[in-house]
Amino acid sequence: MKMLVTGATGKLGSKIVETLLQTVPVEQLAVSVREPKKAEGLLQRGVEVRQGDFDYPETLDSAFAGIERLLLISADGDNDTRIRQHFNAVAAAERAEVRFIAYTSIANAQESTNSMAPVHKATEEAILKTGIPYSFLRNNWYLENEIPSIQGVVAGAPWVTSAGEGKVGWALQQDYAEAAAKVLAGEGHEKTTYELSGPLLSQQELVTAIGEVLGKEVTMQKVDDATYGEIMKGAGLPDFLIPMLVNIQKDIREGSLAIESEDFAKVLGRSTTPIKEALTQIVNGIEAE
Repeated sequence: MKMLVTGATGKLGSKIVETLLQTVPVEQLAVSVREPKKAEGLLQRGVEVRQGDFDYPETLDSAFAGIERLLLISADGDNDTRIRQHFNAVAAAERAEVRFIAYTSIANAQESTNSMAPVHKATEEAILKTGIPYSFLRNNWYLENEIPSIQGVVAGAPWVTSAGEGKVGWALQQDYAEAAAKVLAGEGHEKTTYELSGPLLSQQELVTAIGEVLGKEVTMQKVDDATYGEIMKGAGLPDFLIPMLVNIQKDIREGSLAIESEDFAKVLGRSTTPIKEALTQIVNGIEAE
């Protein structure tokens, strides 16, 4: 059985590959990357490295050739670009006669009002149309997405949010990576949808946990979306990022990530890393920099 991971040098992809290297024979694993030079370390460890660019379908034909099980990690960019790129990848998988596709989607993709959901809804539908057995890994939210805010808190800044009482199923990327690796390399995951969510927490509950890890009280500053955008701009974040960050706050406030599920335990055989343990890992990483 030959399996392939796309985007293997990215933050999530690299964790998935590392997990697979601990659980499957290296000769069964291939990766597809836009810039093979970035994957030289994997090549030296015996992983087959293939060049594949979602913008150039012909590269995907060679990247996916002979692959039985494919993990399609969602790309970065604006929604239109991502949909086009994902459609290219799905079409290439169909041409290559891939037998199974696992895809990293988003919570409640088909019904979600989340600003990023259209990409995942469209991609899930494209995969379904191929008739290829699939598993949709509906990832909720990476705790690592909050690192800039946690860094600010460590430095003495308040936790700024316009997300109100909206809840999120935060989990470490490592938990998501291990789930993806289990599904890609395991059996019995055909035609499945997994809502991969940690225990739901509000901003206040997350901030309380951060304060306990840091051993200090953390102030939370609740603002509206416009003020949030201004504060992010004042913090030096680039203009193009501001609308996306404001939309994320709005999406959380409106409950698009408040999806309760036990699917992590179903896939991993364990719960997600407890939030205080996960935050301790992140804080230790920040302090080590």
